[in-house]
Amino acid sequence: MGYKLIDLSQEIYQGMSVFPMHQKTFIMTNMTHEENMEATGSKTLGFSARNLLISEHGGTHSDGVWEYNPNGPTIDKMPLEYFWGSAICLDLSHIRYPNYIEPRDLENALEISGQSIRKGDIVLLYTGHHNRNFGTEKFQTDYSGLSYDAAKWLAENGVVNIGVDAPAIDLTPDDTDFSAHLVCGEYNITNTENLCNLDLVANKRFLYIGLPLKIREGTGSPIRAVALVEE
Repeated sequence: MGYKLIDLSQEIYQGMSVFPMHQKTFIMTNMTHEENMEATGSKTLGFSARNLLISEHGGTHSDGVWEYNPNGPTIDKMPLEYFWGSAICLDLSHIRYPNYIEPRDLENALEISGQSIRKGDIVLLYTGHHNRNFGTEKFQTDYSGLSYDAAKWLAENGVVNIGVDAPAIDLTPDDTDFSAHLVCGEYNITNTENLCNLDLVANKRFLYIGLPLKIREGTGSPIRAVALVEE
């Protein structure tokens, strides 16, 4: 039995789409190959490097509970099991903005998938938003999200990480209570945003890996999210 590795991460680059309240991404040249050769006196080899200015919540990332609950752990103190392990992906691509994803939608999607939710699972939600709107002005606005009750349904079923292919797990353009994040804070669980390629893992169980950087007192971290799917 073999495994196929599927990349679930957005590319990081200057000008990338970033949630409006967060720092835009800037990439600056620290030193060129030629500058390094001149500095070291080497005649054979030069090193080049760039500097990144990026939000802890830039691109594909996971949240530290502390971001939305000041009594919760920061990203460096959260269990690594929240960021890798057995996962399923539910197809909610028929739920479009401005409609919320409700518990009944999750129940129906779970039944269609033929899967079940186990305690400690990571659950990704394929909304289709990245496929439809990435690279357009609608990407940061026209996406669905979890209602409070839907997020609570996932948390109470033992989910430790809720992932989406949209800028937020909430219906952020309208939900100024940030209901799904509120639930994550109440249950001390994480969420992962700005995933992509979830259509390739919809209705499947797989091994998910999306480890955060070990940022001291981090409110979140960019990740390289991948799925290992049995072939």
